[in-house]
Amino acid sequence: MNTIYLDNHASTQCDPRVVETMMPYLCGSCGNPSSQDNISGRRSRLATENARGQVARLIGAIPHEIMFTSGATESNNLAILGFTGAAHGGMRNRIVTSSIEHKSVLEPCRRLARKGFEIIELPVDRKGRINRDAVVEYINGRTLLVSIQAANNEIGTLQDIPNLSSLAHRHGAAFHCDAAQAAGRIPIDTAKWGIDFLSLSAHKMHGPKGIGALFVRGGVQNRPLLPLFFGGYQEWGLRPGTLNVPAIVGFGEACRIANTAMHNESPGIATLRDRFERSLLSRIPALMINGDPDNRLPNNSSITFPCIAAEKIMKLCDGLALSTGSACNCANAKVSHVLKAIGLSPSKIGCTIRVGWGRFNTVFEPDQAVVSIMKAIGNVLSEKARLSRKAKYARKRNAPYY
Repeated sequence: MNTIYLDNHASTQCDPRVVETMMPYLCGSCGNPSSQDNISGRRSRLATENARGQVARLIGAIPHEIMFTSGATESNNLAILGFTGAAHGGMRNRIVTSSIEHKSVLEPCRRLARKGFEIIELPVDRKGRINRDAVVEYINGRTLLVSIQAANNEIGTLQDIPNLSSLAHRHGAAFHCDAAQAAGRIPIDTAKWGIDFLSLSAHKMHGPKGIGALFVRGGVQNRPLLPLFFGGYQEWGLRPGTLNVPAIVGFGEACRIANTAMHNESPGIATLRDRFERSLLSRIPALMINGDPDNRLPNNSSITFPCIAAEKIMKLCDGLALSTGSACNCANAKVSHVLKAIGLSPSKIGCTIRVGWGRFNTVFEPDQAVVSIMKAIGNVLSEKARLSRKAKYARKRNAPYY
């Protein structure tokens, strides 16, 4: 049976149109875009700049505000460490973020804490929404940078980025937004959102892996950042190294497709998600849907099963690609800090799966996924009952004789 891919938060299938666009730069035009002395290098430079414009148009930016990176993890690190490194020594030493950010935001912040910065991780409510009172309390004249994600990568909750960035700017702080999960799924307008830095990853939006971007308002010339590594003048000297032309071209095409398809595509994906959830809830009324049902990504489901381990369900699900949460956490078998932050107990966290729908899921797959999950649950419960009978029989055999 073909696998139904439902892990589109971790990564997405590269769109065939993206692959087709990349092929000439993988097999034919091999020029280095920094080498302008020959036609091959100039062709690569033209393709790179065209892609820069496509990325910019997706988020309402100007091409020179887009800097290519290896992905959102690097972009997050560069925005946080680069900006604070350039500004270090001033009166402002507070960085405000949230308790449910991606680890590529939280870990750089915690590293800065060891260098004397004050790190504030704002609490969230049961739905994953940032506490408004805490925002007002902690963003003040000592705040240097605020970093809040547009959409959570586990529970899908959307944050009110325009209001948060406005509050940060009111106090003279810069605002960074990790938009890796949001880009291509919801509209993003960097001008209307009023943000200074924004991180993107191509592989979250049906582009290739290993390429992303950092939006820098006004361009890096007007917003000093300290480079994380050195040795070249590519990307204004801030991100040295030969540009990955095929991946950049693919990233640009992925952005172009998303820009034209998102209006119709996202509601269709949300329909698949809603059908899946309704069908599961009709069979398991005690099921719990995490996040904000009225304000979340169109492709996201975070589901907690009643007293059934997620790992067992996934192991027995025939032909379903699911996950328990962030791929960064799963790789190290760590408990989800997101689910913990919204108040789930360790036992409930262990019973939670993340389901991510995408462009290539079909209208038949929600029902097929439910059938597979229900079959897996039936097998889990049957095994539990068998072990319970076995234990009961063992106790009876070992009971003392009077």
